[in-house]
Amino acid sequence: MSIEDDVALLERVPTLQLLGTTALRMLAIGSEQRMFRRGDVLFKVGEDADAGFIVQRGAFRVQGGNGAETIAGPHALIGELSLITEMVRPATATAIEHSAVIRIARSLFQRVLENDATAARRLRDELASRTSQIASEILMAGTKMNV
Repeated sequence: MSIEDDVALLERVPTLQLLGTTALRMLAIGSEQRMFRRGDVLFKVGEDADAGFIVQRGAFRVQGGNGAETIAGPHALIGELSLITEMVRPATATAIEHSAVIRIARSLFQRVLENDATAARRLRDELASRTSQIASEILMAGTKMNV
């Protein structure tokens, strides 16, 4: 894929599209593509998380340590929080078909944000909005449990 193809793919990822074309171009240039066969493991629960992955094609089963499971297909961002903070993987991701991902290292993502204050503000505002929404949902669930 060309850099322009990678930028177009990154623009389709809701969290990343907030960053703008300049930041996405920098991510596309610095990222790497990886291929997986059916059954290959992208990462395992408990491993250090130093990157996020955008599914280019194919799909991955993401199984949390708590038993929760989801399927991540094209344009999904897997490991979003690992782009902004040090953590261990809370899940295992396994290819369920021939698949390809773009790997974005946390160090690259952070350099992009350091060099593009507007992109960093957009991401901060989005994460603040999500956090507020989650807090509201927790409060509502707590209220329903106390009824």
